[in-house]
Amino acid sequence: MDKYRSFTELARHEREGEDFLIRTREGTSGVVVVAPHGGKIEPGTMEIADAVAGVAHSFYAFEGRRSRQSWHLHVTSNNFDEPRALAIVTRHERVLTVHGCKGNHEAVYLGGLDQDLMEEMGNAFGRHGFWAGPSPSPTLQGKGRHNICNRGATGRGVQLEITRGLREQMFKDLREKKRPTETFDLFVGILRVVLE
Repeated sequence: MDKYRSFTELARHEREGEDFLIRTREGTSGVVVVAPHGGKIEPGTMEIADAVAGVAHSFYAFEGRRSRQSWHLHVTSNNFDEPRALAIVTRHERVLTVHGCKGNHEAVYLGGLDQDLMEEMGNAFGRHGFWAGPSPSPTLQGKGRHNICNRGATGRGVQLEITRGLREQMFKDLREKKRPTETFDLFVGILRVVLE
C-alpha cells in the first residue's frame, strides 16, 4: 500500500532536490521512456530507461533519493500525476514505462494497452533468451486508462515490470547501479531496436 495516493500529496511532505529529483530530456522520435519509480524506489529502472532512451527518444524519471524508507516515495502508476511527467507523456505518440517488481527469478512482464508493441517486444526478448510475458498479478498489467503508460497521445503504451532477479543480472551491484553487465547491454539493445 502506497503512503501517498498521488504526487500532489507526496509533494506536500517530501522535498524536491533532497528526497527526490525529476529528470527529463527531450528527444525527436515521438517516443518517451519513463521510470516513474527510479533511484532507490525500484533500483536499476532509471538507468535502464535512460539507456533505452539514449539521444533519440525522450526520457523522464522520478528519482527517489531517500536513504531510508524510499518505498514511501512510490506512487502507483494509475495515480502518478507529477505535472512534468504528464506534460512530457501527453506530447508523445509512444510511451514505454520501466518498473521493477519482486521475484528472484529472471523475467520481464509486459503490460499496457499497446498490444502490437507488447507483442513485438515479447518476441524480441524471447529470441534473445529472456522470459517475457504477461504478469500473473492484475496490479502489474498496466491496463488502466489513467496508468502513466497509457496517457500518451494514442492512449496506449507499454509497461515493463522487470523482476529483481533480472535486474541483479544487469548490474555488478544493483544497490549502487554500478557497472552495467552484458545482460544490461543486451536488454537495452533489444528495446532500442524494437522502438526504432
